[in-house]
Amino acid sequence: MDVFEALATRRSIRGFRPDPIPRATLEKILGAASRAPSGSNIQPWRVRVTVGEEKAALSRALRAAHDAGAKVARDYHYYPRVWREPYLARRRACGFGLYKLAGIGRGDTQAAHAQRARNFDFFGAPVGLFFTIDRDMEQGSWLDYGMFLQSIMLAARAEGLDTCAQAAFCDHHDVVRAHLGIPDDQALVCGMSIGIADAAEPTNALVTDREPLSNFVTFGPGA
Repeated sequence: MDVFEALATRRSIRGFRPDPIPRATLEKILGAASRAPSGSNIQPWRVRVTVGEEKAALSRALRAAHDAGAKVARDYHYYPRVWREPYLARRRACGFGLYKLAGIGRGDTQAAHAQRARNFDFFGAPVGLFFTIDRDMEQGSWLDYGMFLQSIMLAARAEGLDTCAQAAFCDHHDVVRAHLGIPDDQALVCGMSIGIADAAEPTNALVTDREPLSNFVTFGPGA
């Protein structure tokens, strides 16, 4: 597929088939993504791949931490500390849409807890990726990191695969560090599940809205 199709079909998949992904395919995707731009070509990304029993053991530990409510302070603030419009409405629309497809009613905290727990099973994906960055890197390198992550997701689409980038792992980065040997001088950016989408998963039907160009683009004179 071309890049426009990859952009149009990339979305957060929350149900994967267990089909294994060959290492050669992962290397192809990550190698292509390594061409993402970075200031002065410093390439600030670090990737930890986990599969098989290591991933299963990590999932068990993450689920236990989730069920115990044992969150730790994240390495960085992903969302604003105080929500305001229009961002709050967009966030709510995304959440309500997801929960409706999952059959979770408003106020059903038990079902919501179980749905969130699926993050820590990688939504059934055969491969988990974890992304870290040296703590002394500045905001510019975090911008570079976003381009790297997007490049991975688009390259995965080109290989007929799907992904879900997951900040949920950041609530339990202590568990991730302990199981995967990630040193303290690296901040956990996010995790990512990668595999083949399960067509039978209801939440995979979610397609979020995007604002029209007129809401966020200003063309100057003569443009």
